[in-house]
Amino acid sequence: MYKQYKPYQYFLVIADFFLIVAILVIAVKLRPLLPGKTILAADTFADFSHFWPMFLAVPILFHIVFAMTGVYELSRVPFFSLQISRLVSSYLLAVLVAAGFFYFTYREVSRLLVVYFSLITFAAMVAERYLLTLFMAKRATMAERTNVLIVGGTERSIALAERLFQQYGSVYNLVGLVDSGDGFDSALPAPLIGTIEDLPRLVREHDIQLVLIALTRSKYQEVEKLIVDLYPLPVRIYLIPDVLELSLRHSEVETFADVTVIGIREPVIQGAQRAVKRIFDVVVASVALILSSPLWLVIWIAIKMDSPGPAIFKTDRIGENGKIFTMYKFRTMVVGAARLQDKVMALDKDGEPVYKLSVDPRITGVGRWLRRWSLDELPQFINILKGEMSLVGPRPEQAFITQDYDASQWPRLSVPPGLTGWWQVSGRSDLPLHLNTQYDLYYVRNYSFVLDLKIILKTIGVVLRGKGAY
Repeated sequence: MYKQYKPYQYFLVIADFFLIVAILVIAVKLRPLLPGKTILAADTFADFSHFWPMFLAVPILFHIVFAMTGVYELSRVPFFSLQISRLVSSYLLAVLVAAGFFYFTYREVSRLLVVYFSLITFAAMVAERYLLTLFMAKRATMAERTNVLIVGGTERSIALAERLFQQYGSVYNLVGLVDSGDGFDSALPAPLIGTIEDLPRLVREHDIQLVLIALTRSKYQEVEKLIVDLYPLPVRIYLIPDVLELSLRHSEVETFADVTVIGIREPVIQGAQRAVKRIFDVVVASVALILSSPLWLVIWIAIKMDSPGPAIFKTDRIGENGKIFTMYKFRTMVVGAARLQDKVMALDKDGEPVYKLSVDPRITGVGRWLRRWSLDELPQFINILKGEMSLVGPRPEQAFITQDYDASQWPRLSVPPGLTGWWQVSGRSDLPLHLNTQYDLYYVRNYSFVLDLKIILKTIGVVLRGKGAY
């Protein structure tokens, strides 16, 4: 629910680290000039080679305490008062930990220096958080608010709707309520805009980004159908349980505006795993783009000489949780190939559609060579840097294909799409759609960074052999 504030959370973590280091250095340098008895000579810390571990250990200790006490919790980031209330108690504990560190390691550090450092750092952290919340509030008024739809008429949904209006109006725009058939027992804080049968249409018409489902216990059997109906749409879904014993696999429980909600379509890869995956993606994609830049020029010229049209092909694809993004490739087909899709699509022996053929008349001469060595995928490193794709994951699907998905296939969109995946190293285009989905679902259910590394190593061998590349 608060994931839009993650960049600000990262900013606080990084800014606090450098703030502590800078103020500690300044306090050490200015200590002889400040009131109080000076124990150390002015040049005691002139040689930083002996004391550099101190300037690294202190911010790390502060961050360990802050992490344990929830200073950087996402739900606190947008609110100055909530940040400060937690910072006060956590900061006192962090100072005590730091003082103990000085006592057992650098005994020459005076107590007054610790006092000066602690007071100045606390004042700086308060000012930092105040300025950050001002910036966030100003940006929220300039940016478009998140459109929210609440389904159901429970007491929790009414209470949440009222809080959205009163406390979160600068961030969330409550478009309206949807009647689930149980009716409403109290006055509505937002307009009633439709029934539960209209939900997909309402999401499209009102550009809804967030759906909160608040059904009574008797309606729980309809939750799965609602989720399936909403899967083709790029919308986040949360469940507000009427009873707390409801348990869902791969769900995330949060507190939003004092109401417990369960994230239905939150990312499967989260926390440290997602951070490691993202860092690895950025590093590898950056290096790959730099090393392959001379090859880009050669490919560009070859495409232009082979057939008329742009060298880079842009196409809309379905990303994580149904979000549409523009994917880049080197063009390997004639211009207007999409209009000929129906003429070349075939069915396999089970009646399932086969969208990629070993012999496709739309592919150009250079395009066939690019596909043989997977060089047409190079521009997708740009998508990876933008965060729209990952190095490893299910291949990004075309919208018209996802329209024919059944309920079992939609979970493949619960992770970022990848440049390569478990399907590619298990048969590539030789496997039809309904089988590659099973490989993608295996990846989703068994994700680990080690599995990513395994797939990347296997991909190298598969590309060199050219198996299934067309």
